[in-house]
Parts: sequence; C-alpha cells; structure tokens
Amino acid sequence: MKTRTLAAVACLAALPGIAAAEEYSATVVAGHPPVFRWVQMIDQAFAPGVNAALEGTGQSMRFTGQYGGAIAGVGDELETVEAGLAEIGVCQSLFDPAKLAVLNVTYYTPFVSDDPRTVSILMDRLQRDDPRMAAPWAANGVVYLGAPIGIDDYLLMTDFPVASLADLEGRKIAAPGPAINWLSGTGAVGVSGNLTTYYNELQTGVYDGVIVFASAALPGRLYEVAPHVTRFGLGAQYAGGLCANEAWYEGLPAEVQAALHAGADAARDWYLDALEAAVATAFASMADSGATITDAPAEMRAAWAAGMENAAQQWAAQLDSQGQPGSAILALYMTAMREAGATPLRDWDAE
Repeated sequence: MKTRTLAAVACLAALPGIAAAEEYSATVVAGHPPVFRWVQMIDQAFAPGVNAALEGTGQSMRFTGQYGGAIAGVGDELETVEAGLAEIGVCQSLFDPAKLAVLNVTYYTPFVSDDPRTVSILMDRLQRDDPRMAAPWAANGVVYLGAPIGIDDYLLMTDFPVASLADLEGRKIAAPGPAINWLSGTGAVGVSGNLTTYYNELQTGVYDGVIVFASAALPGRLYEVAPHVTRFGLGAQYAGGLCANEAWYEGLPAEVQAALHAGADAARDWYLDALEAAVATAFASMADSGATITDAPAEMRAAWAAGMENAAQQWAAQLDSQGQPGSAILALYMTAMREAGATPLRDWDAE
C-alpha cells in the first residue's frame, strides 16, 4: 500500500500543470503610520490584489506590514529594502531626494495640472516605460512595482484674506521641501515646514500661512488656525511608490512577479479613488466648519506663475552637472503632460 501511494504521488507530481502549492512571504515597511492613505493601500488593495492575481497558480503570498517606523523611518524605506531588511517598501522620492532626484520633477514644475489622477498615472507609466525614469530604482538595488503616491492639488491656507498677490508681501508662508521655491516672486517669506508642525506654528504666529493639500488640511484641522483657503492650482504632485528588493524580486517566478505589479495596479486605483473622495469631503467639511474657500482669479494665478524663478531649469541643470538626465526628464515630463491634456501656465522646459 505504501509503495503504491508513493508511486501515485510521484505520478501526479510529474503531470503537466500540477504543482505543489507554494506560499511566499514579504515584509512591507512604511515610515508613516497606517492613518496615511499610502500606507492603508497596502492592506486594503495591494496585498489582496497580489493574491487575486495568483489565484489558480497554486501560489500565494503572505504580507507582514511594519508601519509607523517599526523598522524604517520616513525616508529610510528605500535603504531598508535595498539592504534586504524588508522585501517591499513605500519608497518616497519626496523624502529621499538625493537618491531618487529625477522622480521629484513634479515638485519643480508647479501650475501644470491640478489633477492627481493624471499626474499619478503618467508618472507610473513613465517609470515603467522609460529607462531613465527607472534608473534611480535600479541604482539602489530595488525594483519599482507601481502604486504611485499622488498628492492632491496644493493650495494656500492663511490666517488673513488673500485678495491679491500684494497681500502676501512680507508674510511668512511655510511650504514643504522643494515647494518653498513656489513662493519666489510673491513677496512672501518662505519658511521650510511640514504637516507635523503646521497647526501649532500657525496658532502661535510662527508663520501666517502654509502651502498644503486639502486631504491633509482637514485631518490636521488647519482650517481652525488658517481659515482662508485660496485655490491657486499650484498643482498635484507625485511623491513615490512601492519598491521591492531586486535580488528577492528576481528570485521569484515570473507569475509571482507579474502578480506584484497587478497588486500595485489595484493599489493605484484604490488610492486614487480614495484620494478623490477625501478631497471632496475635505472641502465640504472645511466650509461647514467656517473656512472661506476661494478660487484665485486666472489673472492672479498667471501673475504668480510669471513672477516665479524657473527652479525647474536650475534643478535640471544641477542634475545634468552630476551626470543625471535632469533636462531630459524635465522635457519628457512636460511634453507628456501636455500630450495628456494639461495646459501649464509656464512651459518650464522650454524657457
């Protein structure tokens, strides 16, 4: 009986299309806690999407989330994945500008598009299709999976009304990272800031306003201390995506690799749907709470854009001098956005 059983098992294993089920595992790191949408998408959409794509293959993947700095802090995820301390990470170019510099092109090109879906899908495609956009990931021992992290249109929130650009003269306005360049030519005094300190520093008068996006302004209750919300169409942005350790990824079967990308696509769609809903809720809730929401007139927007320094050209030239394709990426992005239907207030690549 034992001999017959073993023989039957051996015969079944030899049949084409029949293989033993195999489960793979991956630790996923994020410096931000799960309250952030780009962390929520991992458990809500990415992991289920991967296993949905693996149905019928006899393979599956188990994910262990390590969020909120449990293994990697904000900006450390790329290095953690590269070192093999985690298989997958939320790797954000915004917080790792030295290693993922060319991917920050959107932050140097304001007034291009206020639609995060357009920006996200285009940046996702460029990184998959253009070797120059994929190069920073490969140079750091990781593979870009997808799930682009789009940021909704940046706006101006102040503790004073803004009827003209002259109202910004001498005012201290906080902005994150490269966005501080957007204040050049406005007369405002740019101050480097971030979401974790905006509320208290507005409340205590450290600055008079902030450049922020609606989906973060509502949970941060910024409308309480900066109730004047002016939509200038400063632009939606791209901040990063999911990346995987290259050696681990290359060791996976082709169908598992494909499933990871399918899961990232599911996360992208989930994230953008959730973001758009959150933006609509944010504006409605802030208005209900007493905020004054105003759309800047076209001439005021044009004046702001025209008065800015061309930080995009400076950024591109600096990357060129370092042997990176800064100018090429700037032209690639701007051309692709125009082809996607965007109407930039300035052609940052052509000046």
